[in-house]
Amino acid sequence: MTKPRTPRPAVSRPAAKQNAPRSTKPAATPDRIHEKSSAARRQDSRDSKADARAGGKAAGADRALPKAQVSRPQTPKARVSEIQAPGAKISRRAADRLRAGHLWVYASDIESVELPAGDPPALLPVADSRGLLLGTALYSPTSQIALRLISREAVGEAAWLQLLESRLRAAIARRRALLDEQTNACRLCFSEADELPGLIADKYGDLVILQLLAKGLDSAAVRETCVRVLRDELAPAAILERPDPRVRELEGLAAPNPAPLFVAEAAAGHVEGRIPSGAKARVDSAGDLRGLKPPPPSGSGPSVASQIASTEFRLNGRVFEFDANSGQKTGAFLDQRANYAAAAEWARRLGVASRAGGGRALDVCCYQGGFALHMAQVCAQVTGIDASRASLEVAEKNFEANRSSLTAQVEWVEGDAFEILRGWSDAGEKFDAIVLDPPAFAKSVRAVEGALRGYKELNLRALKMLHPGGLLVTCSCSHHVSWADLEGSVASAAADAHRRVRLLERRGAAPDHPVVLNLPETEYLKCLVLEVE
Repeated sequence: MTKPRTPRPAVSRPAAKQNAPRSTKPAATPDRIHEKSSAARRQDSRDSKADARAGGKAAGADRALPKAQVSRPQTPKARVSEIQAPGAKISRRAADRLRAGHLWVYASDIESVELPAGDPPALLPVADSRGLLLGTALYSPTSQIALRLISREAVGEAAWLQLLESRLRAAIARRRALLDEQTNACRLCFSEADELPGLIADKYGDLVILQLLAKGLDSAAVRETCVRVLRDELAPAAILERPDPRVRELEGLAAPNPAPLFVAEAAAGHVEGRIPSGAKARVDSAGDLRGLKPPPPSGSGPSVASQIASTEFRLNGRVFEFDANSGQKTGAFLDQRANYAAAAEWARRLGVASRAGGGRALDVCCYQGGFALHMAQVCAQVTGIDASRASLEVAEKNFEANRSSLTAQVEWVEGDAFEILRGWSDAGEKFDAIVLDPPAFAKSVRAVEGALRGYKELNLRALKMLHPGGLLVTCSCSHHVSWADLEGSVASAAADAHRRVRLLERRGAAPDHPVVLNLPETEYLKCLVLEVE
């Protein structure tokens, strides 16, 4: 089958300026709602004179009135900003979406784009098909999400960097209440949800991980602004940039410098004394590492970056190992933090610990053991399943770091979750609590149908293995899978398994991953807490 090609917008340079395409005249916008045409104003004048004559007749013919000098107030003409070249004109559908509060414009919705000579700009004015300015966006010429709105006005680089600084400081301030002695890790900035499209910042203990996931953010000025704010607000030991390989390909981003963006002076001195032969770095008085080059393959010892990329962090009182150079996302799934605690709490409420053997729990797609270690606070036996050996090795380290406060027996099983659950359910294995936290099955709308089959299969096997009164926590991190989709899959699985399922709670991502109602993509994580009868 030939892969359909997404039509690309016509691109023109200043030498060959494109005209906006013709379109039918849309309804009046708020900017022009009080404007009147010249014909309408002339009609108003005629109506006014007619009313005056009628009033004179009603007052009596024997009474002569002086001719009134009528001065009608002029409605001020609305000031409408229009796009100035260079810029992009988008379809009416895309313009309506932006006016409704969304921030994205897809490449297929760009009708024309005029660019300056040279490299594509980071910022681009955006207008509707009539040329009325909608705002300024980060421009990604190779991405399907070609424009990400950062302002409803026309702004240049200096104003954008000021917005970046103020919004990042505000995002951090909103998270301060979430950090304490029990939890010292959270998402500091959640991209569009914090009005900073493409920017992710996560705090793991004394390390901060930065991700710049849009072409328009790939600049030294943006990095310097982020580093300055993060240093001022948090005083971290180090700030590291971690790219996303898939996004880097889609956005056309260059490979980032592996050097840390910032290392605190104390940590810098510690690291600088351990720089292996072959590595070159300069640590300035502010703690910035610049010009770092990794050692050749034959060099001895770990690289400088790897020495400061590892630390420990705490979630809900549990200790977790962290390595910025491994793992998924920025290294851990901070969005499940509140759900980790909720799973353990519901296991307590349902009396799982009082079951035979002290309760048996299963964590499917356990990654680095987040749910498993929380369930180990309640259950006597916990099993974690994951396809990644590297993840299970980290999970075992996390268990060892918490062993002094846990009495449960914990084991890790490497393998395909579908195959293992199928075999165990057929063999009659039983559990008192099961958590299903698979990766995103549907990364596009076209993948939803297959994803729902996968969710149903996992839930079907889990339902067959749960004791009556057991706890099922089932999750989906696919934005394209709706609540109705997920609940329908579980309901269908329950019908096939001949089990009655009672909904205890619907949950989403932790508060540091806020949902913005005008941005449905921010609500991606869905978690159902169920009692299986």
